Amino acid sequence: MDFESSNPALNKENLYSPSDAMAGDNAATVQGVVNKTSALVAIATVTGALGYAYLPVTGSVLMISCIAAFVICLGASFVLMGNPRLSSTVGPVYAAVEGVFLGVMTKLLDEVLARQFAGSEGGMAALINEGGSLALPAFVISMACVVSMLALYTTGIIRPTQRFRRIMSVLIMGAMLTYLTAFVLGLFGVSIPFFSLSSATADPTSALIGLGICLFFLGIASFTLILDFGRVEEIVNSGAPKYMEWYAAFGLMVTLAWIYYEALKLSFRLAILLNRRD
Repeated sequence: MDFESSNPALNKENLYSPSDAMAGDNAATVQGVVNKTSALVAIATVTGALGYAYLPVTGSVLMISCIAAFVICLGASFVLMGNPRLSSTVGPVYAAVEGVFLGVMTKLLDEVLARQFAGSEGGMAALINEGGSLALPAFVISMACVVSMLALYTTGIIRPTQRFRRIMSVLIMGAMLTYLTAFVLGLFGVSIPFFSLSSATADPTSALIGLGICLFFLGIASFTLILDFGRVEEIVNSGAPKYMEWYAAFGLMVTLAWIYYEALKLSFRLAILLNRRD
């Protein structure tokens, strides 16, 4: 079996020994993966809502939750590569922490927009001033990306071929290096031009370039799902044991969180641009 993937959570050969392969009710199924993924998404949604409602929006809270989510994601990936049986425990922990980070990030951007739209009327300004949130448009965009990628995969329009995997590997690695560079520079108060969300409130040209970059990264995150769907199908078709459902669900959760993060930033940038037109 070759489980090579650009998603570190699903990138591992021989995740279980041939003797562990099962059949019937003891084997992993697509429905089982869907159920486990839904459970992780539900956990992230609950912790995200709690983080949004009760945690203060400060640089330290955002930084701690961001670092915690990253460390747990990276650490969990390496741990589960060695022992996928722990997925049922590690997966929910990751989902909970990731939910808190995304919830706090959503609250932060909502408050930035509230200040930006103070005194404005109509359009997005009215929505934010009336207690609306970027969570809804970000969720809608995320679901649109998931449904689109699932349709492209199930109809066979796009398949995770070797060439597709190589291209996505390069793009994902580039994206990860960009995130890491931006994070490190941010510690010293330096932002990457156009990539930083601060460009959304800059001149219109910078805002549009930043919007294009955000769309590009959202596209990378979305097409990563094609790789993940392929890994899930391979795991199921190989007769993997039941616990591999949690392993596959964890990998999907990592990608879904990435998609929502980019959709949230896209919603923020669009809100700023629309407010300028009101």
